[in-house]
Amino acid sequence: MKFRLLVIDDEKNIREGLAESLKMDGYDVICASDGEEGYELFCTGDIDLVITDLKMPGMSGDELLRRVLAQVPGFPVIILTGHGSVESAVTAMQDGAWDFLTKPVELDHLSLKVKRALDNRELVFQHRRMEEELGRQKQFKSIIGNSRNMREVFNTINKAAPTKASILITGESGVGKELVADAIHELSPRKEKPLIKVHCAALSATLLESELFGHEKGAFTGAVSRRRGRFELASGGTLFLDEIGEIDQNIQIKLLRVLQEKKFERVGGEETVETDVRIIAATNKDLKAETEKGGFREDLYFRLNVVNILVPPLRERKDDIPLLAAAFLREFAQENGKKIEGIHEKVRAGLYTYEWPGNIRELRNCIESAVVMCQSNVITVDDLPPALRSIDTDGCINIRLGASMNECEKIIIRDTLSFYHGNKSKTAETLEIGRKTLLRKLADYGLSAKEETEG
Repeated sequence: MKFRLLVIDDEKNIREGLAESLKMDGYDVICASDGEEGYELFCTGDIDLVITDLKMPGMSGDELLRRVLAQVPGFPVIILTGHGSVESAVTAMQDGAWDFLTKPVELDHLSLKVKRALDNRELVFQHRRMEEELGRQKQFKSIIGNSRNMREVFNTINKAAPTKASILITGESGVGKELVADAIHELSPRKEKPLIKVHCAALSATLLESELFGHEKGAFTGAVSRRRGRFELASGGTLFLDEIGEIDQNIQIKLLRVLQEKKFERVGGEETVETDVRIIAATNKDLKAETEKGGFREDLYFRLNVVNILVPPLRERKDDIPLLAAAFLREFAQENGKKIEGIHEKVRAGLYTYEWPGNIRELRNCIESAVVMCQSNVITVDDLPPALRSIDTDGCINIRLGASMNECEKIIIRDTLSFYHGNKSKTAETLEIGRKTLLRKLADYGLSAKEETEG
């Protein structure tokens, strides 16, 4: 991407000299001889950075600065000033200028400041695009994703949520199965009724039975009064059974009866209790394989697995990493009272390259740690946990052994597009394919470049 700079100075030799130096750095440069002309050129909307003299006939540099920032808050403007006007330049900095340089300008110093300003601008714009994309994702609230895999999950949720069918959510630990359960309940006719959650693996068999079905006074040592179970508390609403694969055979039998007959007895009781509960279960186990081994009842499995929602691991939905990272960055920056505007390009590359064995939970912890360690307005590689700090991301694309040709092509297109900051023309040129072919493949693979621009 070739940045376009605007140089404004009433002294011809200075503006032309600066322009030539910046062109040698690879920038496209246009010039203006006064503030009025410069502001008109800025209003064309095709400028990435402004370098302006402070003292000029007509519209001064500080007036130009105010007008530019009124149109585009945070736009990078570098002020040029004589040694006698440094105090005015400091005032301009307080008004929002990116930086200032005294005349005569040291060209190497100018080159460095321009590069830093443009790098920061890109980071800020990327962050804003992520924030806008997050703002558009209202239907599923806390579930963040725009990849093809997640769109399939959203489609299944939309179809299944309005029904009474039992749903089995499967997927690795840390992929967000509980969030899917939340979304199903919120989109169901039962949303005004309770959503009760039980973590089956956290309780012993005896305690789990009491937790689910309740107990009568004196049913066991410590049962000093009648206690209603989760099935009663969730009546009319939804009961979410997390890690359903961990329950023992006795409770499986009782659970099967509830699903079939919608009635049960409390532990130690004889009274039959009727219930109207929608069951959502989740597991990171292969329950089909467990039924074949005898560890899980087949009839219960089929009762639970009326609709199956497989939540993909993060390594299979890496297109969602920028959105997820932006959401976590916003959350933890606010929580820790920090103003962090973006993530450095090398960090973004590292997030793509890493395989995330802990899935979204690990990514969330990674961003929280980076926010805590960050001492500037940008997350850098040094802020990352050690596991990610050591990843080599210099122009490398990571493809797992055994990936299909289509998967390889998708990863190459995705990572090349990211490397060029979403510039589709440069991506197509690098991959030696036509722009129309690239756009078609982006659509075919469900790759979204909404958050990127052409520069």
